[in-house]
Amino acid sequence: ITNLPRNFFIDMPDDLIDAIDNCRNDDDVKNVGVEWAIHQAKELMEKGVPCLHFYSMGKSTAIQQIASKLY
Repeated sequence: ITNLPRNFFIDMPDDLIDAIDNCRNDDDVKNVGVEWAIHQAKELMEKGVPCLHFYSMGKSTAIQQIASKLY
């Protein structure tokens, strides 16, 4: 949670930080990330964003979960 903002000069939403802080294990963190990405992608699509790009970092399982909820 601290590396992303420091390394990429971004702000993370407090709700996301709180959700991650409440996670008990890595699977919980992954699930929070997937749900957050689904919600954010739906908002972007509703606003007419024509294309979404997801970085999988070599692991496509989370991207498959997100895409299955969007398309």
